[in-house]
Amino acid sequence: MTAEAPITGTQVAKKILFLAEAVTWSQVVRLLALANGLGESFDISFAAARFDPRLFGQSDFARHAIHSLSPAQIDARLKSGGRIYDHATLARYVEEELALFEKVQPDLVVSDLRWSTAISAPVAGVKLATLIDGYWFRDDAQFPIPDHLAVRLLGVETVRKGFARALPHVLRHFAGPVNRLRRAHGLSQFAELRDVLAFGDALLFPDHPALVPSNRAGEYLGPILWAPEEPLPEYWEQLGASRPLVYVTMGSSGPVAAIPKILDALSTLDVDVLLSTAGRLDSHFQSKQVRVVAAIRGDLAARRASLVVCSGGASTGWQALAEGAPIVGIPSNLDASLAMSCIESAGAGIALRPSATVPELRAAIARALRDESLRASARGIARSFAALDPHPRFRAVVDRLTADSGSS
Repeated sequence: MTAEAPITGTQVAKKILFLAEAVTWSQVVRLLALANGLGESFDISFAAARFDPRLFGQSDFARHAIHSLSPAQIDARLKSGGRIYDHATLARYVEEELALFEKVQPDLVVSDLRWSTAISAPVAGVKLATLIDGYWFRDDAQFPIPDHLAVRLLGVETVRKGFARALPHVLRHFAGPVNRLRRAHGLSQFAELRDVLAFGDALLFPDHPALVPSNRAGEYLGPILWAPEEPLPEYWEQLGASRPLVYVTMGSSGPVAAIPKILDALSTLDVDVLLSTAGRLDSHFQSKQVRVVAAIRGDLAARRASLVVCSGGASTGWQALAEGAPIVGIPSNLDASLAMSCIESAGAGIALRPSATVPELRAAIARALRDESLRASARGIARSFAALDPHPRFRAVVDRLTADSGSS
């Protein structure tokens, strides 16, 4: 943590409220890492639906419980092809946020994937910095096709033919409930979902511009990396000692149903396997080849591994690339599909669909293990990541947005 000047009797600490939509760990830990990096000269509050002690055990920020849809609810809505947030859900979010703003009186709100702040922040008149990955702001033609209900019903090639034409309508459709609430509060309408995601006084990308180009004006902070403080297993030094190590995890939101197929594909390859379940699976996959843990230091696992097999999302994806490890990614939603498309375009990974067969998985993994160009690209990205420190960049944004606030 950077040393800060002490607060004198004539200074009042600026109040910064971090507001997370706790769908996955990613939204919480990115904000938590930024909050921890600000130092002690700020009055920091954190609002989320859950405060996992593994994340918040060493933090003494004021905590405020707010409602979020559960990961299971989000997953079910995405798989059904419906909207993620309906009017009633967003109205509840806005009501809670307005009450929270009144209570905390923040000089700045920092939000990650909390669509409702596009309503509550202007209604309350609070400054808002919005964290969102830059890959959402790519040309429509670059959008990958996620594992949507239509794909499972019609097949990917049929959906691909009409996807580019349908995407603008889909993005307008998802913005509908937000626009309905904005109308009710006398606010102007958004053209589509990406305008909701980008709303705020500052748009912050937790990415590197070389990996994630964006067509929307925003500020690149650099990848915000985090790993749990977990003890390493007693067999740690044995992993990858005599043959390549493949680190497998689907994190908190990836397609765990793909795990048995992945392990089946790996079973005939001469590799060690470390499977991290994130508490979403039991340990019955344990074998002579496969070691199973509920949680692990993902950065250290990626550093030791020759290959990372994951959902391809930014959380594990950026962590793997920061350690120079190539990726085989199996994304199941649009966010992870967008992240994995950036990784594949950079030559550092191979993307597969959740419907991939065991032979397809085995072929992709075997290719990734022997393709030196994938590892060279991953190492190049690691060097780029290391040159971009998100904490001073974020501090500069905070200082700018709170320079004329009333707390000083």
